Amino acid sequence: MNPQDKRVPKAIRRRPDGLDFDWDGAGDTVHLPARALRLACPCAACVDEMSKRPLLDPATVAGDIAVESIELVGAYGLRIRWSDGH
Repeated sequence: MNPQDKRVPKAIRRRPDGLDFDWDGAGDTVHLPARALRLACPCAACVDEMSKRPLLDPATVAGDIAVESIELVGAYGLRIRWSDGH
C-alpha cells in the first residue's frame, strides 16, 4: 500500500462550490469542485453494485450543485448532503 493512501486531512472545509482538504495544516490545500464530487458518488443509487455501470445521468446534475453539509462516517468516510437532496 502506498503510504500516501493513509493520509488523513488535518481539516476539511465546506464551501458551496466544493470541499477544501488541508493535508498538512500548512496550506497544502486541495479544492474538489462540488459537481465533480457529486458525479463521482459511488452509492448504489449512482452506480450499479454488480456491474459498476454508472446510473447517474450527468445531465441531471446542475452546474451549480452545492455541498450543504458534510459529516464523518466511521473512521474514514464522509457523508455529503447535496443541494439536490442526494
